[in-house]
Amino acid sequence: MQPKVKDTRRLWIFDFDGTLSNLVPGRSAAQILPEAKNLLKELSDLPGHQVAVLSSRLLEDLIPRVGVSGVYLGGGSGAEWRLKDGIQTVAGEKLERLKKIRETVMDEINGLKAVPGVDIEDKKWSVAVHIRSVLPDARASVLDFLRAFQGKGDIRLLRGPEVFEVQLLPEIDKLFGVKTLCRLASFEPREGLLVYAGDDENDAIAMDWVIRQGGTAISIGPRPLVPGVRSVATPAALVTEIVQLAGIKSF
Repeated sequence: MQPKVKDTRRLWIFDFDGTLSNLVPGRSAAQILPEAKNLLKELSDLPGHQVAVLSSRLLEDLIPRVGVSGVYLGGGSGAEWRLKDGIQTVAGEKLERLKKIRETVMDEINGLKAVPGVDIEDKKWSVAVHIRSVLPDARASVLDFLRAFQGKGDIRLLRGPEVFEVQLLPEIDKLFGVKTLCRLASFEPREGLLVYAGDDENDAIAMDWVIRQGGTAISIGPRPLVPGVRSVATPAALVTEIVQLAGIKSF
């Protein structure tokens, strides 16, 4: 069993959907677990500890869902941030290129709405193609379309539970978000000081880097996302794992 981390300067980073909230059929219904919300507050109160929530959701969507002050909030996989003091920042140098790519690809992506059950979620920096309500044969055709579409342009396709994530700027993923956060927080990753938790392929990219920095990655779901992660089954189990890892006595 991995020993508890020492009480020192530490950065905790959490995905939102499927990590701090349970996955739900309707994305608009996703809510942070009450115990996860309390956990964010407890962690941010620990001396020397900083806490962040990093999501592919738009920042304006993420802020009311988390509802905790004093934590970093990253939207668009880290292209947009609200800092602990409430100041917001965006990867402005990427906006012109993003606009051009959207003008090129969005009509074609929206064409997938013709497939029964497909739900398109436009997150500005990425597009989520939800397939929870799509029949198995049609799912295969959606995947074939997206794979072929990916080969036509400078985009990236990532997989999550019941969803395909189309990264319109392939360099903007959760790893981009983590590195941006470290810069904004003046945090230098070192052995044991960085903890990341998530549940999909976008998170896995960040997890691999965190592990290589000597940090801890926690994968939520039925199977580990990358070698070397700790694995828990549910968001509720993640809360228990983090409480133990952080050595919180009063939770």
